[in-house]
Amino acid sequence: MSIAHAFFPIVPAALAGVAMIASAAAAEPGDNDARAREFIARHEAAVRPLETESNRRWWEANITGSDEAFRKKEEIETRLDLLLANRETFARLKAIHDQPIGDRLLARQIEVLYLQYLARQIDPEVIKEMAALSNKVEKAYDVFRARVDGKDLSENDVRDVLRKSKDSARRRAVWEASKSVGPIIEPDLKKLALLRNRAARQIGFKDYHVMQLALSELSQAKVLKLFDELDALTRDDFHAAKAEIDAALARQCGVKVEELRPWHYHDPFFQESPAIYGNYDAIYRPLDPIKLCRTFYAGIGLPIDDVLGRSDLYEKPGKCPHAFCQDMDREGDVRVLGNVVPGEEWLTTMLHELGHSVYEKNLPRDVPYVLRVESHALTTEGLAMMFERLGDEPRWLAEMGVQVPDAEKFALQMRKLNRNRLLIFSRWCQVMFRFEMGLYDNPEQDLNRLWWDLVEKYQELKRPEGRNQPDYATKIHIVSSPVYYQSYMLGQLFASQVHHAIAREVLHVEPREAVYVGHPAVGRFLQQRVFTPAATMNWNDLTRHATGEELSSKAFAEDLKE
Repeated sequence: MSIAHAFFPIVPAALAGVAMIASAAAAEPGDNDARAREFIARHEAAVRPLETESNRRWWEANITGSDEAFRKKEEIETRLDLLLANRETFARLKAIHDQPIGDRLLARQIEVLYLQYLARQIDPEVIKEMAALSNKVEKAYDVFRARVDGKDLSENDVRDVLRKSKDSARRRAVWEASKSVGPIIEPDLKKLALLRNRAARQIGFKDYHVMQLALSELSQAKVLKLFDELDALTRDDFHAAKAEIDAALARQCGVKVEELRPWHYHDPFFQESPAIYGNYDAIYRPLDPIKLCRTFYAGIGLPIDDVLGRSDLYEKPGKCPHAFCQDMDREGDVRVLGNVVPGEEWLTTMLHELGHSVYEKNLPRDVPYVLRVESHALTTEGLAMMFERLGDEPRWLAEMGVQVPDAEKFALQMRKLNRNRLLIFSRWCQVMFRFEMGLYDNPEQDLNRLWWDLVEKYQELKRPEGRNQPDYATKIHIVSSPVYYQSYMLGQLFASQVHHAIAREVLHVEPREAVYVGHPAVGRFLQQRVFTPAATMNWNDLTRHATGEELSSKAFAEDLKE
């Protein structure tokens, strides 16, 4: 995932920056374009250095997990938010925003800034408290390790047991241990949800979920309608695929299908497809994920050597156990945090994160700083997921020189596995989107019951009998990337649509045959059609620019058929 910061708290140290921005609007040039131009210049002068420093401290906190690093991270976030929260500055920005602006690029910058400042027009003490709680919970996630039989297990260790063990008791013990972070997190997470709602209502939104969507140029009603359509599109196919998966898992673990519980699946949330078509460790374990990614991205004209040189790629104590990509300065300093071990999971993960990196590092420097970011979370997630899909594509592996015994059987099984992955991920996104919608609609309800009701409905998993633990609180995104999961699902639609456009317009093959290897024209297409516009276009306009059509589920549905 690509990291974006949502809220930061406040201290008086940045008052000079506030004055710098506020004084710009007081200059009163003769027309609104001139006022907009001057406001943007003063904004960049005051905010840009703090944004860069905030990113650097975010990086340090996540690679070390130290108390001091998290303290410094919170401190710089506090200073930054004061600039954006100033009411007088926002009033002047709103006056510019509400009047016509003749220059399209100026108008787009003002629109982006308006949403950025609007998010901070909240009681400073509320923002400060939210940031402190969020940092506290994030740190708890980062340093947590599941503990079984007196031994700490990393995230990779947990997944290894869930993928390989045939012992149901062992699987259950490890799964439950991985969920033991929930009771640690739950009290602060509930407080955070209430605070976030309080903040949203202060600026006129029903709740935090509605606000976050609106601030990213989406509406809850439209996203919900699309998710309802996707539910109908995937429900029957998912049910059939899961029946096959359940039969295979029951055989592997020596239990009846009706005895399957969440710990019998191959990851803690059933957001990935279990590898039921055979064990391909013998194929993937000898591979070096970083070497393969380096070769692949260079071959399509999007080299990543500079990104890898700045990245932190392997496990160490205290480090965030997940993966993300970070643009430090909008000048090319793009980095990836990973915990790479040999195997299929980290090959696809690094294809994903480095997909974010080629988007971010290739944003054109002549685009104004305010717009020198991805068009939307869904467009960067979509591109990353488009590349991630290649790691399990038999044609891609073959063209990358990976030797696969019984290639025809492997190809048939992997295509079925990849179809299952799209189905399973779409159902998991239903759970996350609808849970967060329910969480912010009523944080005081029985959230564990809401969680398992959604898991049973959309993922068809049976909740463990007699269990009443805050399992919902074990998903880090709810704290660190709130109301973000719809971007993954919309990104999947974008991924399919862009992939079909590349197959059609660049490679002149059927989508199922397009694997990009050794085709610099793919990189040129992405440069021109996705990277170059940056955020000068909103996500809808960029989708039309890149693919010739508005975002829809059409291409995704075709990929499911394949």
